[in-house]
Amino acid sequence: MTDARPVRPPRLRPGDRVAVVAPSGPIVAERLDRGLDVLRGWDLDPVAAPHVRGGHPSLGHLAASDEERARDLQEAWCDPSVKAVFAARGGYGAQRMVDLLDWDALRAAAPKPLIGFSDVTVLHEAFAVRAGVATLHGPAVAGEVFLKDDATRDHLRRTLFAPETVRTLASPSARPLVPGRARGLTLGGCLTMLATELGTPRARPGAAGGLLLLEDVGEPPYRIDRSLTQLLRAGWLDGVAGIVLGSWARCGPYDRVREVLVDRLAGLGVPVAEEFGFGHGDSALTLPLGIPAELDATAGTLTFDVPATG
Repeated sequence: MTDARPVRPPRLRPGDRVAVVAPSGPIVAERLDRGLDVLRGWDLDPVAAPHVRGGHPSLGHLAASDEERARDLQEAWCDPSVKAVFAARGGYGAQRMVDLLDWDALRAAAPKPLIGFSDVTVLHEAFAVRAGVATLHGPAVAGEVFLKDDATRDHLRRTLFAPETVRTLASPSARPLVPGRARGLTLGGCLTMLATELGTPRARPGAAGGLLLLEDVGEPPYRIDRSLTQLLRAGWLDGVAGIVLGSWARCGPYDRVREVLVDRLAGLGVPVAEEFGFGHGDSALTLPLGIPAELDATAGTLTFDVPATG
C-alpha cells in the first residue's frame, strides 16, 4: 500500500492509442461501436480489449470471466503503446477481479489515465492505494450519457487533452448542503462500492483529510442510509475535510434522499456541496481523483491545484 500523493498521468495527444476494457458488466455492442467512433473523432486510435465483447459462460451480469477481465486490464495498462484505459461501462464485477491483478507489474508500468465510474470506483480506489496513480471519475464510453450528451463528452475530452481549461469545476445545480470551504485530495465515487470495500484486502483505511465524492444509482433512501451508516460506524468518515455529492438517479424523490444525506452527513461539521453534476445523471462532469483541490460548498465550485493530467 502506498501513502504518497498519487502521481498524475500524462495528458493525451492526437494520434494516441487507447484501450477500452470491460472490467465489470457486459456491454451493448452497438453502444461500444458508437463510443469507439467518438474516440476516433478525437483523433485517438481506440482498441477494444480481447474480451470486451465476449460474455461470461454462465453469469450474464459479467462481461467475461474474472481472469479474462483482469487480463484485459492488466495487458492494457502494461502495454507502453497504450496511453489511456477507458472502461466500457460499469455494472458489477470489478470486486471479483481486482485481486487477480499483478499489482507489482501495474506499479512498474508508466501511469496513464484510467477513466470510468460506478462499479469502476473499486479500481479507482485500488489504483490510488496500491499503485499511487491519480485517475478520472468520468463517463463510460459505451454508456448512454457519453453517447447522448455533448457537454459530458466535451468535458472529458478537455480533461484528457487540455486539463488546464477545466481546473475549476462548477455545476449550475450545485448548492450548499453545509456551507463552507475545505481543502484536500479528492477521492471516492459510488457510495455502495465504497461501503462494500470496507474490510477487504489493502482497502483505504479512511477518508481523513480528503474531499470525498459520493453518488449512486438505483438505491432507495433506506439503502443510502445503510451505506452511509456503515461508513460512519466503521470510522471511515472520521476527519474527512469536505464532501461533494453528485447524482442519485433512480434513488427515489430527491427530497427523501436529501433528508438522509442531511441526517447522516451534516453532523460531521464539514462543508458539503450537493447536486454537483457528476455520476449517473443526464449530464456528467469528469472529476479527477487523487488531485489536491479546494471545495467552496457555498459557491458550488471545486478548484484543483494542478491540472488532472500532466
